[in-house]
Amino acid sequence: MRYKEKLRKKFIFLRRKKYFSVNKDFFKPLIKILINKKIRNIALYYPSNYEVNTLNLFKILQNKNFFIFLPKLFLNRRMKFLRWNYLDPLEINKYGFLEPLSKSKGIIPEIIIVPLVAFDKYHNRLGYGKGYYDRYLSRLIRSKKSVLTIGLAFSFQKYKKIPTIKSDIKLDYILTEKGIF
Repeated sequence: MRYKEKLRKKFIFLRRKKYFSVNKDFFKPLIKILINKKIRNIALYYPSNYEVNTLNLFKILQNKNFFIFLPKLFLNRRMKFLRWNYLDPLEINKYGFLEPLSKSKGIIPEIIIVPLVAFDKYHNRLGYGKGYYDRYLSRLIRSKKSVLTIGLAFSFQKYKKIPTIKSDIKLDYILTEKGIF
């Protein structure tokens, strides 16, 4: 998987170099899906490392009475999604990402907004390489639970073909500044 690590470094550097702020219009296609599917429980990520900034999305969703959940990492490489309100305190986890302080019971969200380093036209995602999202989604699939997954990215993060392994989970949609596919 040395090739994946090289791709990861390349796209993290590219994201830092080409990063730009997104406005509320960026999220319109996503909001439309949420309203059409009558989804209330949404898992997001708190932005870092030049990821698509979700702070405007937090505000939009909270104003529209959606319930927002953030990932929290646990022992045994487990991840849960815990309820979070905009401006609630957060803590820094061992990888440097912000997560909820709460130790409350996690829920299975109806939709998961997934961060990514790169993606391809086949809806494959290159993440940070620790496998938290893939393991979480794999457990849902095995338990026959349905959840919609949407990756947020800039269009320049698209790659011709992300190398995959059996445990990698494809995303349902990917949203960029050029739209959703």
